Parts: sequence; structure tokens; C-alpha cells
Amino acid sequence: DVQLQASGGGLVQAGGSLRLSCTGSGVTNDTYAIGWFRQVPGKEREGVSCISSTDSTTYYADSVKGRFTISTNNARNTVSLQMNSLKPEDTAVYYCAPAFIALYGCYNRYDEWGQGTLVTVSS
Repeated sequence: DVQLQASGGGLVQAGGSLRLSCTGSGVTNDTYAIGWFRQVPGKEREGVSCISSTDSTTYYADSVKGRFTISTNNARNTVSLQMNSLKPEDTAVYYCAPAFIALYGCYNRYDEWGQGTLVTVSS
């Protein structure tokens, strides 16, 4: 049973930075990627960034390329999302989940969601 927890959200001014962490029993694996997703009320959840657990292949949504960086620590038990140059439109609840990387995006592998962490960027 995969259980991932997202943490590190908060309130930050536009142009600032935050670092989100994804931890839990399912981070260390050789089966699926780990992805960060976000959702704004009234909108569909979108894949922000994913990282493969086998070859470290990464995916970034166009809206965050050059600003966000996904990484796995040496122990492979934490996947972080470093978010720089934050914009008000980055405001959302961020979730981490098992994922798969496809040609045009990354997607939740099992369609199950844990508790997210709220990121609020003020203008």
C-alpha cells in the first residue's frame, strides 16, 4: 500500500521560493515515477513535475520549466520540488503521488490521492 505525504507548503510573496517534500513508504521503489501535481478549486488537477525512480528521467509542465526543479535525495526516500520565482498563478494545493511519465505529461499511476500541501503566492 503506497502512502505518500506532501509537505512544505506555505505563504510566499511573488518571486520567492519554497521547497516541497514528498515522503512515505512508497517513495523508494523501482516500479513507478514520483510526481507532483497541483489543483486550483474549479480546475482539473495537473501534473507539474515527475521523476523516474529508475533512470531519473524528469518531466516539467511548460508553466514551470526553468523555475521548478524535482530531485530525489541520495537515500531515495524523499522527492523534493524546489520552486523558485513563484508566481500568483502557482497558488494551489500540491500533491505527490505515484506517477508515470508519458510523451506529453505525467499522470497519477493509481488515481489515488493523499493529503496535499497548500502553496499560496501573494502578488
